[in-house]
Amino acid sequence: MQILNGKETAEIIKKELAIQVKERKAAGRKIPHLAAILVGNDGGSVTYVNNKLKSCEEIGFESTLIRYDDSVSEEVLLNKVIALNEDKSIDGFIVQLPLPSHIDEMKVTLTIDPKKDVDGFHPINVGNMMLNIPGFVPATPAGIVELMRRYKIETAGKNCVVVGRSNIVGTPLSLLLGKNTNPGNCTVTLVHSKSENIKEICSQADILVAAVGIPGFITADMVKEGAVVIDVGTTRVEDATRERGWRLAGDVDFKEVAPKTAAITPVPGGVGPMTIASLMINTLKAMELKGK
Repeated sequence: MQILNGKETAEIIKKELAIQVKERKAAGRKIPHLAAILVGNDGGSVTYVNNKLKSCEEIGFESTLIRYDDSVSEEVLLNKVIALNEDKSIDGFIVQLPLPSHIDEMKVTLTIDPKKDVDGFHPINVGNMMLNIPGFVPATPAGIVELMRRYKIETAGKNCVVVGRSNIVGTPLSLLLGKNTNPGNCTVTLVHSKSENIKEICSQADILVAAVGIPGFITADMVKEGAVVIDVGTTRVEDATRERGWRLAGDVDFKEVAPKTAAITPVPGGVGPMTIASLMINTLKAMELKGK
C-alpha cells in the first residue's frame, strides 16, 4: 500500500513555481497577483484562504485578501467582483465558497471574468475544459489528476468510480478521467445519492474517488483488493483528544480501507494541498494566457 502524499507533492510544485517567479523577476516581468474574497468567519474557509495566501508568499506571488462580514449585501460583493475584473494588477481571484444564504453563488460566479476565474467554476471555463480549449480546470480535480500523474498511477482502461456529482469536484473529475489523456482514458461511473447498488458498484472500481463530504462513508467492504483510493473529504468532526477540539475526517474509513489498497490519499495531507497547488498553477497560467 502506497500513500499518495499530496502535501509532499504540493511542496515540490510550489518550489517549481518559485523558480519560474525568480526567472520572471530577473527578466523584469510581472509577478502573478492572486486576490481572495472571504465572506464571514467560517473556520474552514478562513483556514483554507490563509493557506492559499501563505502559498503565494512561499512561491513569491503577490496576494490580496478582501474580507467582509457575513451580513455583506449581494450588491456590495458583486461590485467588488466587477472592480477586481477591471483591476489590471490582479491576474486571478477567487471568491471563497460557501457564501451566506442571502447571496446567490451562481450570480457571483457568472460575474467573475472567466480570464481571472482561477477556481475554474465559470461556465466558460467548464466548457473550455470539455473541449480542450486553454482555460482553467477546477483546482481540486486538477490537483487529483496531477497527483496521479506524478505517482504514475495507471489509468488507461481502468474502471473508475467517482462518488459524488458536485460541480466543483465529482462531475469535472469524471470528465477529466474519461478524456483521451494521461492520466485519463478511464471507464468512468459517476454515482450519487439516487444511485442504486452503490456498494456493489464501488467494489468493482480499480480507482475509487470519494467526494461526498460524509466522514467514513467508504468502508472496507466497498473497496476492491488492490484499488487506488482518492479521498476528497475534509469534514471537521469533534475530537476531545485534540487541543482545538476537532480533527479533519475524510470520506474514507482510512484505518479499515488502507490495507486493501494499492495506493490511497490520507486526510489531511492528500487532496487538500494539491488543490492549493493547482490554484497556484492557475494563477501563473492566468498571467501567461494574457501574454504578460
